[in-house]
Formats: sequence, C-alpha cells, structure tokens
Amino acid sequence: MSKMLNKGRHRVIISTISPSINNGQYALKRVLGEAVDLNCLLYADGHDVIRGRVLWKHSDQQTWQHTDLVEGEEDAFSATIHFNEIGAFEYKVQAWVDHGLTWLERLALEFAHDKDLEVLINDGRPYLEALIKAKHPKAKSWLKACEENYLNAAEILQEEEVRNAFTAHPIMDVISESDTHKAYCDRKKAGFSATYELFPRSSGKAKAGRFKDVEALIPRIADLGFDTVLFPPIHPIGEKHRKGKNNSTAAQKGDVGSPWGIGSKDGGHCSIHPDLGTDKEFSQLINKLKEQHLELALDLSFHVSPDHPWIKEHPEWFKNRSDGNLQYAENPPFKYEDIYPFDFECEEWEELWLALKEVVVFWIKKGVKIFRADNAHTKPYHFWSWLIDEVQSEYPEVLFQTNAQSNEGFFLELSKLGFAQMGSAFIWKNFRHELIDYCEELFSEPYIDFLRPSFWPNSHDHLPLILQSGNASAFMARLFLAGTLSANYGIYGPVFENLENEALPGTEEYRDSEKYEIKQHHWDTENKVTWLMRTLNAARKELSPLQQNRNFRFLEIENQALIGFIKWDDQDRVVCVTNLDPYNAQEGWLQLPEDLMPLNDKGYRMHDYISGADYPWREEWNYVRLDPARPVHLFKVID
Repeated sequence: MSKMLNKGRHRVIISTISPSINNGQYALKRVLGEAVDLNCLLYADGHDVIRGRVLWKHSDQQTWQHTDLVEGEEDAFSATIHFNEIGAFEYKVQAWVDHGLTWLERLALEFAHDKDLEVLINDGRPYLEALIKAKHPKAKSWLKACEENYLNAAEILQEEEVRNAFTAHPIMDVISESDTHKAYCDRKKAGFSATYELFPRSSGKAKAGRFKDVEALIPRIADLGFDTVLFPPIHPIGEKHRKGKNNSTAAQKGDVGSPWGIGSKDGGHCSIHPDLGTDKEFSQLINKLKEQHLELALDLSFHVSPDHPWIKEHPEWFKNRSDGNLQYAENPPFKYEDIYPFDFECEEWEELWLALKEVVVFWIKKGVKIFRADNAHTKPYHFWSWLIDEVQSEYPEVLFQTNAQSNEGFFLELSKLGFAQMGSAFIWKNFRHELIDYCEELFSEPYIDFLRPSFWPNSHDHLPLILQSGNASAFMARLFLAGTLSANYGIYGPVFENLENEALPGTEEYRDSEKYEIKQHHWDTENKVTWLMRTLNAARKELSPLQQNRNFRFLEIENQALIGFIKWDDQDRVVCVTNLDPYNAQEGWLQLPEDLMPLNDKGYRMHDYISGADYPWREEWNYVRLDPARPVHLFKVID
C-alpha cells in the first residue's frame, strides 16, 4: 500500500514515448542541429484538461530545459527539441491535470447555458490567486471583477488573454513523470561524411610509402571532395605466421605482412611501424589533414600477432588450447592465422579492458578523433558499451565506427551502443527491389533513431561482383547510389578510381590485395569516376537533403532497370535517378510525389548537377533516359 500511496493523487498516464530506444535503455542518437520530434500519449480519467511538457538536459548539468507538449488527436501530444552541445543527454515527459484551464472550460460551458455561474466563479478563486502569486499583471483585476459582478467577470474570463495566462502559468500541484530516457548528441560528422580509405605504405610512387608520401596526396583527396581519410592499422607487423601475398599462410622473403597482424619487437598498439615514419611525422600528417579540412580515421583492431609484446607481458589475456598453443582468430569465412584474439572471459578482464582503453586514449592525444572498430561483432557487447561510454565521457567529440557484419540481432544491439556509424550490407544490394527493401527498412523507425549506416561500393575486403566487370558505368552508378542514398559513405580509394576489378577466382577478394603487399597506384588518375566523385561530393555539401537520411522516399518509375528517390528538408528537394544496367540505355516515366511536388500551372525546373542542364517538368509523370556513359541524374527541384 505504501508504494501505491506515492502516486495516489497522480491521474495522468504517460504512454508510448517516441522516439525512445528500448524504453530509454539505449541512447537516442542525434547530431548538432538535428531535431527530436517527440511524441507520446497522455490519458486521464474524466474530462479534465491534460497538459504536458518534455524536459531535457546535458548529463553534466543540473537544470532541465523544457517546452510544452502540443495536443493533437486521439490523446496524442508532441514537441520538438534540439540538443545544443555534443555529449550525453537525458529527457523525460511530465504531465498533469490543469485545474485552471479545466475551470475556464467549465465556465465557458456554463456561461453558454447561464447556469450556476456565481458558485463556479467562486470555485476559481484559488486559480486566480495562483496567477497573482505568479505575478501576472492582470490577475488582481480579474479577481476583483469576480468579487464585484460575477456576470461581468464571466464575460471577462472568456477572453483569450485569460486562457493564455493560465497556459503560461500552469497549476502543477500533482505531476506525473515518465522514466528518464537517454540521448547522445554527436558532432555533425557523425551524420554526414565522405571517407577515402588508403594504405599509407602504398602511397609512394616508386617505393614503399611513408607519412610524408600521404601528405603529398592530401590536396588531391580534398579536391575530390572527401572529408575523412581512413587508415588501416599503422602499427608494427609481426613476423611469426606472417601472411604472404594473396593471404598465403607461407610468407616469402620480403613479404610485408598484413597491417592487421599487430605487434613486433618494435612495439604494439601504441607504436608506429618504423617504415611509415616517426611520431613527429605522424603529427605533421595530422596537421596537414587539418589544413585541408580533412580528418583521420584510424582502424582500431583489438587482437595481436604472435610477436606482440603483450603475449609475453600478459599471457593471462589469452586462451591456451589443450596442446598449449593459442587459437588464431577467425571471422567466417575469413581465417587469420597471423593473429590471436584476446580472451575477454579471462579472470584479468578488467586489466585487459583498461589496457585497451589506454590504446584509444593514446591515439586521441595524438590527434585522432575517429576510430573504426574492426570486426566489433567478434568482441563482447558489454566491452564496447563500457569503452565507448568511458571514452566519450571525457572526449565527447570522439566518434566510433565499425564494419561489423554479423547476425541481424547482434548487429542491431551493437548499433544501439555509442557507435556513430555502422557498416552496412549496401555493398551486396544491386537490384532495384533489394535496394528499396533495404533502404526503406534502414531509413524508417525504429532504426532511423539509432542506426547510421555507412554505404561503401567496395572495401579492402570486398570487390563485389558488379564491379568485377571493370565497367565504368557500374562504378559510377554504385558510387552515386552510395553517396546519395546514405548521408555517410566511403570508398576504398585508389583501386576504385582506377577501376581495378580483378578478383581471386570465385571470391570477392581483390587479387594481389594490398592487405598483404605494397602496391604502386596511379595517384593522378582522371576519368569519369573521378569526375563524378568531385561532382557528387560538391553537390552533397551544397544540398542539405543529401546530408540526412530521415526525409527519404523511393519514387515510382515504369522501368525496373531505373531507380529513383527524393530527399527533402525545409530548404530543398532533391531527386536522384540511377540506371542500374551498366551496359544499355534505359528510359521510363517517373511519377512526381503529389504531397512534396504538387502540380501547378508553372510546373518545376529540374536542375541536373550531372549534365548541368535544366528540364521543365509539368506533368505527374515525366520522361527520363540514362545511358551507360552518364548513368545518373541528380536533380535539384526549383519552383
């Protein structure tokens, strides 16, 4: 009974708060400037007026901000809030029966029927006195009118000014309150980015590359329009069980090994491979990136080579098999004979966790603020939850990404943690129905509020079948789809722009992959693909609808080889069309969305960022034609 008495006077039920991730267990994700359109249901017995508000604050603050909920239909209430700084936030809903407004509504009803006015007006004295206490300038005159002439007072109390006064100064003597829900506000790059991945050791023109060679490439990468450069691990590489070319388990003399085989006599996760450069040269590279408005994302791979110092210093962090040897790492279908996983179930797990956190903090102090967690799904969920919370509580500007690809359930659970961006299955979605089904799921509730996918047309692990033809049109279409469907996208750079397309037979692995050898790339390539990179990235920066995933819809086109969609916000509308057939011209009729582009006498001017041409569209259905030489349209809608 004592527990019931705590809420014995509470009459309002707060229900169905959205967005909320697992009823507030996980943080709702937003970036600076991105709105939270909050909705909920409020119920109470009887017919009294219900009011509510949403409250929010940064987790470091004591004072709550608040804004009123606006009543809609069927007991629905809503409000829009914004987070004004990065970091962890909390939000909740409060609701109450508003006795002042209820009194005004009953007074209006009785006034219309000329019944019981004098008693009813006297009933409202406590509410007017509450307005006086709130220092409303006219409250005393309204109370005096009630005392002098109740008929005259009844007329005065029907005025909008009185209702506004009670609305502005609610009587909140008994307040129902929801549980507190979590939110996290990231910096804007979490929601909008274009990433270019390269291997520093392949950045040289005639020999193995160093950080100095990467510096020379930065102006070109910036000119292509990218804002982030992703490196694989840059640490010393083990020699024992080192991988040879094409993932051979028998390395030959001179084989440089995989960057993911971390650790040697030269150090471990907090060391730089001596062939890449010095600490000073790494700092110079960070500064050069900043000068070009670029940022470094560093691969975060938590495993070790057999030569890693931790093997001898902390053998308790690893699991021995029955024969006394360590089990190498696996992520089916991949096998990694050159690395050992940590035993996250070891008795010294706390010491292990703290050591891995120190790795992250070490590189943060070196100027790295973006980390790509390699195969996050092969490490415990609770470890990532702890690590990200620990790091972001001190460095809220740090972003964690991952390429995790696992079963859907675990992938979604990882997505609900603090990962700013997640890998995606876009790389394997080629047909129109696949793309539509996949994107409509990702870019709608509930996923839109916690999952930010990054679309890549290729990766260092995957050369998808559609690119193995080497057809430039396929490369252009996939690049365009990645960069327009998703606000976050990236490419595994030099091999993509050079249209490299040779795979190991029967696989999606690049033949002679630079995961296992140093490559000599053409770093000055200019072709249709690089032209599209510049054009696409420039348009993404100019057109705000392409910087978000929330307002998105596929459009009807009378040709299955064409796919089209619209993105919009308060500033612009953008229509994108792609030819999915890299070999043939395709044409069809595209239907305008009536609610977003209603027909009028003037019609619309469709400015194409790809051709530079303008097209007048005046009908519900409009003709489009795309050939392999120019397989995409990027239209800005101009009224």
